[in-house]
Amino acid sequence: MEQDLSILIADLSGYTALTETHGAMTAADLVDLFNGIVKESLIGDSYLHQAIGDEVLIISSDPNHLAMTATLLLNTTHNKAGFLQVHGGLHLGRLLKRNDNFFGPSINLTSRIASKAAAGTILSSDVFLNSLSEKHRANFTYKGKLSFKNVSEEVELHELVCNHERKFFIDPVCRMLVDDSAILHPDDSNIFFCSVECRNTFLTRV
Repeated sequence: MEQDLSILIADLSGYTALTETHGAMTAADLVDLFNGIVKESLIGDSYLHQAIGDEVLIISSDPNHLAMTATLLLNTTHNKAGFLQVHGGLHLGRLLKRNDNFFGPSINLTSRIASKAAAGTILSSDVFLNSLSEKHRANFTYKGKLSFKNVSEEVELHELVCNHERKFFIDPVCRMLVDDSAILHPDDSNIFFCSVECRNTFLTRV
């Protein structure tokens, strides 16, 4: 039976760069940590339906619960030094569940919305936004319209806005989040590295 469900697809920005820099073991450890953070971020009836590599699919029958889940996920990952930024997409649509898998164009559109989100951001379709209570709609800002393959009309997108208290920098080599206690570039006070290895790699590239 088909039903209208809220969808969040999210993954880790810079995961490939981190894997190439620090190896498969570090990448696998990071994915385990990410999955743990996702589970701790679930609000209401939101649940982790699927995790493949660094990508997660979260489903909820209540869009407000999913919006809160997305907010908590962004804030938690942003405040975690030694982690990667998350990006993702939110949408609401009709899905068919069969053999524990979901089918429908809404899954594909959510994935495409997620692919347009910059590191550290989550984008929402106007369909998802309009399903939210006024309180939760206030946490989104309008970003404009985009065209997607096999979608007849342009989709209006909105960005989930979070108030991050801590300031982090992005290691330019492995894309990991680091704070100002990390290894500083010798000539630039705005560039920090997670390790001496990443600093040396960066300096040899310049």
